Amino acid sequence: MKPNFSLRLRVFNLNCWDIPYLTKHRTDRLKRLGDFLNVESFDLALLEEVWSEQDFRDLRQKLSLAYPSAHYFRSGIIGSGLCVFSKHPIQEIYQHVYTLNGYPYMIHHGDWFCGKAVGLLVLHLSGLVLNAYVTHLHAEYSRQKDIYLAHRVAQAWELAQFIHHTSKKADVVLLCGDLNMHPGDLGCCLLKECTGLHDAYLETQDFKGSKEGCTMVRENCYVTDRELAPFPFGIRIDYVLYKATSGFYISCKTLRTTTGHDYTNGMPLSDHEALMATLCVRHGPPQESPSPAHDPVEKSALASVLRQAWTELGLAMAQARWWSAFASYVLGLGLLLLVLPCVLEAGQGAREVALLLWAPGAGLVLAAGAVYLFHLQEAKGLGRARAELQHALGRAQGAQDLGPEPQPAPLLVQQDRDRAQEQ
Repeated sequence: MKPNFSLRLRVFNLNCWDIPYLTKHRTDRLKRLGDFLNVESFDLALLEEVWSEQDFRDLRQKLSLAYPSAHYFRSGIIGSGLCVFSKHPIQEIYQHVYTLNGYPYMIHHGDWFCGKAVGLLVLHLSGLVLNAYVTHLHAEYSRQKDIYLAHRVAQAWELAQFIHHTSKKADVVLLCGDLNMHPGDLGCCLLKECTGLHDAYLETQDFKGSKEGCTMVRENCYVTDRELAPFPFGIRIDYVLYKATSGFYISCKTLRTTTGHDYTNGMPLSDHEALMATLCVRHGPPQESPSPAHDPVEKSALASVLRQAWTELGLAMAQARWWSAFASYVLGLGLLLLVLPCVLEAGQGAREVALLLWAPGAGLVLAAGAVYLFHLQEAKGLGRARAELQHALGRAQGAQDLGPEPQPAPLLVQQDRDRAQEQ
């Protein structure tokens, strides 16, 4: 590789809102998306919420000349919704499905059935190794009463660890996706502190797009006022994050977003806004990563966010254990109702009463058993992530003991106050 090596990388990211039978103007929007990608000819196009594999195949056929390499990441019952299109050959592909991903009985939300994941593709560009990641974390359905906060924090930690362990041979790391987190949220801070990734919106030299870089805005006809009620300009939950290692320097020259409509007929491509970044890579000193935080301030910030994540997962783990214990009592009641008919039959009791008891007993056993097993698995998943956070915090602080049982951490208290003010 030449000493004066430089590389320009154009990246496109969009949550496509492609849900068969449910989302508006799906076919037309995907057609216009394909036309737009063909015209722009990005180096990489990373997409989320492409829930239909047939839609992916149609896009792949349409983009085959401009993007000869493509991949769809499959997981869960419905699918991860993640796919990538690349102008350059993809050398390696790998996928990791998040351990915690919502609740199966929250059918109207559907995240559990999707199998939310992170996809990795490795590209070799003029001797440079690029690890590109695309992901979609659990949705936040209520800012005021967010029952999925702990799952999203656990996903952010899992994502940070996945990037850390798979990017050791990479010269450049790129993460794009819908994180479903605001820039100051606990999970977002945890991800950035643990990986050292830089936010393209905060680092770019030239930004054009929606106010404050928001990726869900009121000007978009597919977004309802209820979704953005407390936020006058919209929300920023989609990101382009990056960092360089191994003696390379990366910067974001330009960042563009759509602003509630596309450039042709004014109709949006999705309910989210697209991100279009131009990244420049050259030889130079690698950007500082806070992972091995040597600076006391960085170490303090890392320890603080690790402790707050540890606290949040501890509270969620206690709740999961409560639900599993409650389900075990209901399971016992169901088993009792199943045994009683047998006793009545043996004692020549009323057959009609025995049958009436058997049906609800069977229902309770099945339902309570499923709830017990799920929350038991949830508690173990939270416990595993919490133990990893404890170890990381011990290394960051130079001590392993975290002290007493969790109490609400400062950042969580501040978030609760902010939510109260929004109400």
